[in-house]
Amino acid sequence: MAEIPRFLDPNTLSRLSSMEMRARIVVEGFVSGLHKSPYRGFGVEFVEYRQYTPGDDVRHVDWKTVARSDRYYVKEYEDETNLQCVLLLDCSASMGYRSGQSGRSGQSGPSGGLDKLEYGSYLAASLAHLIMRQGDGVGLVTFDQAVRDYLPPSSKNTQLPAIHTMLDGLRASEGTDIGKPLHELAESISRRGLVILISDLIDDVDEMMNALMHFRFKGHEVLVFHIVDREELDFSFTETARFDDPETGERITVTPSAIREDYMDAVQTFMESIRTGCAKIKVDYERMETERPLDYALFSYLSRRTVKQ
Repeated sequence: MAEIPRFLDPNTLSRLSSMEMRARIVVEGFVSGLHKSPYRGFGVEFVEYRQYTPGDDVRHVDWKTVARSDRYYVKEYEDETNLQCVLLLDCSASMGYRSGQSGRSGQSGPSGGLDKLEYGSYLAASLAHLIMRQGDGVGLVTFDQAVRDYLPPSSKNTQLPAIHTMLDGLRASEGTDIGKPLHELAESISRRGLVILISDLIDDVDEMMNALMHFRFKGHEVLVFHIVDREELDFSFTETARFDDPETGERITVTPSAIREDYMDAVQTFMESIRTGCAKIKVDYERMETERPLDYALFSYLSRRTVKQ
């Protein structure tokens, strides 16, 4: 069985000159890989009819053709959901973290990797490009303690350039209050559709789940991409260092070996509470580390869309 190829890593994408180019390269390469793979259910354009055979999913039967010819045919490689999707991108201060940033200097380390907001922006741009390619409408919201920018969903040709412009100018800024802006958005987005949250989820878990449940109560499907940096997971620090909280300004100096065990326990508890919390309210969840190629997220999105159609 052929494997869907892995494409440019996020750090390589960052060297490209524009958000539009980054998104296009990710999506075009991803779609090309799908068409060469055995995953026939994930196509994004109509290719052909074929006669129905026992075992085919009846959802793909073209009933108009049945009515005209009294024969059963299945459409392949087509997606006609007319979906309305809203991307919610967390721009709070904690999203500005990247590997190597913690320490006495407070500056980026030698790894030169992306911060979580840059990675989230590339992910949002790629998802928007893929959704528009499918003929669906997409919008973008950026938020921290409140909604910062809101671009309503649209499938017009001008939508992608508008999204790229918003993403190109983003900077991490204020503290986090995920619950408040999400509750406001759940009330204001009238048409049912898909809501995709892109965030590091550093906030009170119960408040976040309550806000996500608000979207579910309003009839939306919800997909969460949890953006994390590898250092946040493995706490790979060895020397005594100063750690700065970007949202509260609090500073502490610690010896990593003295707190590593407690830290790892706390991280595991936090991750599990998010995973189980999403499962309980029927919210799809995907963890994305900032060095992970973006095609993983696109495949996750398409696989969930196919299952729910």
